[in-house]
Amino acid sequence: MSGDASARPGQQMKAVLRLRELLLSGEVGPGERVAEIPLAARLGVSRTPLRLALSTLAHEGLLEMLPGGGFVVRDFDPADIADAIELRGVLEGTAARLAAERLGDPADLAPLRAAVAAMEPLVRTATPGLADFERYVVANEIFHARLLDLADSPMLRRAMAQAMALPFASPSSFVLAQADLPESREILVLAQAQHRAILEAIEAREGTRAEALAREHARLAKQNLKLALGDAALLATVPGNALIRRGQSQGARKIAS
Repeated sequence: MSGDASARPGQQMKAVLRLRELLLSGEVGPGERVAEIPLAARLGVSRTPLRLALSTLAHEGLLEMLPGGGFVVRDFDPADIADAIELRGVLEGTAARLAAERLGDPADLAPLRAAVAAMEPLVRTATPGLADFERYVVANEIFHARLLDLADSPMLRRAMAQAMALPFASPSSFVLAQADLPESREILVLAQAQHRAILEAIEAREGTRAEALAREHARLAKQNLKLALGDAALLATVPGNALIRRGQSQGARKIAS
């Protein structure tokens, strides 16, 4: 059997996962050029799967390809993150509309109902703790995944995967940052009300309403981003925070306004 064993999918995935972890943890910092040979040794992979991993993460937006060859670690202005969240909202709005338009058997809504039901007692807690937030994150991620399933669109799924490649663009990226905030319960209550409304709109086959609700729901993440940017300790809990540009840049002012 011919072929380079080092280029097997398992080796490439190992390189992607390990390299992504290094970038998101800040072990390889923004603006730092990625050197292939020492990085291959550090990750325990050969250079072939590493090159494929570098291309994958450049496609995701975590790395930038240099004109003369090679890659450098990107950083992200808060305005970039706000735009990524906005894009996710557009795609999730489309998913909600398609789910309403394509719904056949109402029983297909069972996974969405289960996710909403799982979040309900968590938002009713007077003083939610970290464990409550962690359970909420799991149920919230299930809700958004099942919503995409109901849209039944491979094209939309691919677009969403690209939009979600940046960790701070995901539906739950800023939720855990809320755990110590006085405003946390109010934000969760509002988010849960929107979950219920999206479910009801899909069940009633009200596509336009479902789309508008899902887009508005995504904007809660921008509110959470603004709160996190105002507190360094909170920002440290956000996945990929090492890549977020600090300071009152133009983008930071745009979010804070």
